[in-house]
Amino acid sequence: MASFSLRVPELFFTTQLKAEVPTFDGVVLVTSTIDKLSGDLQCLKVPLGYYKSIDASVEQEVVLVHAPDFPGARVVFAPTGPLNRDYDDVRRFSDAAVIGIKRALKAGMMKPILVCPPEEFFKEAPLVTLLGALHALYVPLEIRERYPEKATKIDYLGVWASSQEEGTKLVRLSSALERGRIVCRDIGGSDPERMAAPKVADYVQGIFSNSVVSVSVISDLTTLEEEYPCLAAVNRCAKDVVRHQARVIELQYTGEGIIDKTLMFVGKGVTYDTGGADIKAGGFMAGMHRDKCGAAAVAGFFQVLSILKPKGIKVIGAMTMVRNSVGSDCYVADELIISRAQRRIRIGNTDAEGRMAMVDLLCSMKEKAIKEYHPNRFELFTIATLTGHAIRAVGFNYSIIMDNGPAKWAKTALELQAAGHEAADPFEISTIRREDYDFHKGKSEYEEILQCNNEPSSATPRGHQSPAAFLIMASGLDKHGIDSEKPLCYSHIDIAGSSGPFPGIPTGSPVVALAAKYVLNRV
Repeated sequence: MASFSLRVPELFFTTQLKAEVPTFDGVVLVTSTIDKLSGDLQCLKVPLGYYKSIDASVEQEVVLVHAPDFPGARVVFAPTGPLNRDYDDVRRFSDAAVIGIKRALKAGMMKPILVCPPEEFFKEAPLVTLLGALHALYVPLEIRERYPEKATKIDYLGVWASSQEEGTKLVRLSSALERGRIVCRDIGGSDPERMAAPKVADYVQGIFSNSVVSVSVISDLTTLEEEYPCLAAVNRCAKDVVRHQARVIELQYTGEGIIDKTLMFVGKGVTYDTGGADIKAGGFMAGMHRDKCGAAAVAGFFQVLSILKPKGIKVIGAMTMVRNSVGSDCYVADELIISRAQRRIRIGNTDAEGRMAMVDLLCSMKEKAIKEYHPNRFELFTIATLTGHAIRAVGFNYSIIMDNGPAKWAKTALELQAAGHEAADPFEISTIRREDYDFHKGKSEYEEILQCNNEPSSATPRGHQSPAAFLIMASGLDKHGIDSEKPLCYSHIDIAGSSGPFPGIPTGSPVVALAAKYVLNRV
């Protein structure tokens, strides 16, 4: 079995800015104003104050300052800008860190030390700053494999901390979170052949070999057709091309101690979305290798679990890896397909394949939860780059989460939004309404459920909310709402806007937010 190197830059922390072991070759400072430099950092005021006396823009844009008394005799100051306005949030730090590291690389730094002074109103600013820097230092998997000499952009990265305890914690958490985001970026960002379904399975098995995460892969076509008929419908055209055949990748982590929480994740892993018979015409197909970022996020979250090993929690994941190909054997609109939950589904649009790929795995998760039912223990999720409407509704950079009734009572969306806000992985909250259920009710005696209309989601009212209703109905979760004897918390997360730009580097969302809510308080 192949193994894969995640190549996180080696991290060191120091409590003394002028530390010589390891040797650094420059300082990257991220803060809003040099007036906040105090204590051990006050020494930075001298070179920056002198520069400010000749350039009033020093706190408005990134600058490179000659500083003879500091490592490399140079300081990059990447200002965050104001932090006290209604709309300012902790992302100011990650944004500034990205700019600062890129300027440091341009200056030739190979061993920079990152400095972020403590912030009164943004307690996670040092962690967010470091994660921003690490995002800028990511090297795509294809580059690492083809050009090993280019596998890293720097030799190592230093980070200043006010104490040894803080430094140890900062390095540990940031390294784990970044490794999770690297897994997410590797899978989500790599091209549709490098990360075709069988190769995703190889990658995931390699990453988690000899770890606390167990991995099993379902590849048998008959099993897929019998157990996951909706996914098999999407796979029908791709299955005749061996390298494109679907895989269901199942992951499981069980922490030490008494288990009081079980999380279940289903991630959309469409390795390439042509739209199928309802083909994406007019140039809209480009970038559709990113349609696997939901499944990539599931794998990334498990990578965080494998490193931090939180106690008292069990996590089960399913990555639905399938290609939505077009050809003589592709599924088409008007077909009737019986889901795992024995619901008759009328296909309305083959470009709504993501919900088809996930719904039977969501049903399987529901079955597991009912079998081991305990009130308030189980939380089910789907994660997907599901709809263009999500981008139309909230723009880029934001995940959208929507709860069913039990999850709303448990405040899942509110708490995940709060966790993401603190960790620079932001969420907006939407609501699943009665109109969303009505939209997917069968329109004739033939079908119970309509999969989709024949319009793009971006042109459909409530285009990102109604798919959540479909997933609830077609999986049988509608039988486990607030009026049930066994209610189950279920939340759908649409990351179409937050998964990252194309062309560009995937963000790794929502790995950090999920870890902030469910992991960091258990380690």
